[in-house]
Amino acid sequence: MTAPRRLGAPDAKNRTVLLDAAEQLMRDEGYAAVTSRRVAEQAGLKPQLVHYYFRTMDDLFLEMFRRGAEAMLQHHQRALKARQPLWALWELTTDAAGTAMTMEFVALSNHRKALRTEIARYAEMFRVEQIKTLTSAIERYDVDFDEFPPTVLMVLMTGATQVLVQEQMLGMTTGHEETAQFAEKWLTILEGERLPDDDWRAR
Repeated sequence: MTAPRRLGAPDAKNRTVLLDAAEQLMRDEGYAAVTSRRVAEQAGLKPQLVHYYFRTMDDLFLEMFRRGAEAMLQHHQRALKARQPLWALWELTTDAAGTAMTMEFVALSNHRKALRTEIARYAEMFRVEQIKTLTSAIERYDVDFDEFPPTVLMVLMTGATQVLVQEQMLGMTTGHEETAQFAEKWLTILEGERLPDDDWRAR
């Protein structure tokens, strides 16, 4: 029986450099540009090192996604603990950079089943935390649960913000300003004007 191929240490500097390079390529050129040769070139390392640290490109993509998802989970936790959690959640979900990367991973997941499963797992984690915070906020602001179910509101809010960011990336803006004004109007009704010192990102 052939012995398993030895892999580089998970905390090795070169491994992090390769992940950074792969992420930069995906941001700049899309997931199709992320090949072992291009990643090594971007990182300034030898191509064989890519497969020294990652058995397959699937492993590289999975690690890229997990690393980004864990960072985003921390952003969510900070945002949802802010003094104005609904404002913070709106700002987080309308972040163009994060949504752009998510779109690339979702497109890639059409070809890689393991990645699709992992995206769904993290998405469920995000949704559960968001619903908890939204439910707490609705209780705090004395909103009628029958009229405004937190789960439905969260799905609608997430869907709306994703569409806004995706369309902006395509250069489409019709209806965006009106939608943003509508959302900000209700956020102000619920939580008041946005507090300039409530910087959840700084925490």
